[in-house]
Amino acid sequence: MITEVGDEARAAVTHACRAVSDTAERVFDALREVRVAAAGLILTARRGGRAPAVADLAALRPLLFGHLGALVAGIGFIAAPGLLADAPWYLEWWQDTPDGPPAQLLRDLDPTSSAFYDYTHWDWFAGPYSGAERTVCGPYVDYLCTDEYSLTLAVPVLVEGAFIGVAAADVFVRAFETAVIPLLRRIPAPAFLTNASGRVVASTTPKWLSGSIYRGAPGYTAHPCGDLPLRLVAAELPHAS
Repeated sequence: MITEVGDEARAAVTHACRAVSDTAERVFDALREVRVAAAGLILTARRGGRAPAVADLAALRPLLFGHLGALVAGIGFIAAPGLLADAPWYLEWWQDTPDGPPAQLLRDLDPTSSAFYDYTHWDWFAGPYSGAERTVCGPYVDYLCTDEYSLTLAVPVLVEGAFIGVAAADVFVRAFETAVIPLLRRIPAPAFLTNASGRVVASTTPKWLSGSIYRGAPGYTAHPCGDLPLRLVAAELPHAS
């Protein structure tokens, strides 16, 4: 009986890890599309003998709009400072709205302003800038955009080997939990997901609530979710005897 329970539990962990990976990969697939499109627009402008401008990035909008909804609450391209000729700081960022068309996020990007939004300090920008291929930030309360408990997933955008910005997407934690919690509950032991910094993303146990920090604990084992910066942590499963 112990062997059967252990086998079933390990199978549930494996299935949950794969499903979590698949869920996150859907968002990263969208970001890779944005990355390719943004890099192409910048490269086309440069090969045409001119510096890229804000108007060039407007061509991303149909692609961005197509990825909004379901998991993705906001998505866009965030330019490296100095990339664009007419906007030293710029976000081509759009958000899903419940009852209308997508809304563009507008922030104060004037470095001389007291309300200047220096996005380079955020982990979702700093991670890709430092070379991380995939970054998962949060969960955190997104006071600057939606006031929602959110995750931000991000990838770097390069042109001819040089960093030009970030493709990123916001995912509300409640939407992510809807996708993954039923799978975690199939594990016959307390289980939760953490990001690369140990912050709990989703959980089935009140001991490790979403947003708390996990630094390891006796009786818990971390399992990789593919090659994503996410880990599934579960209470140790029964051993065969």
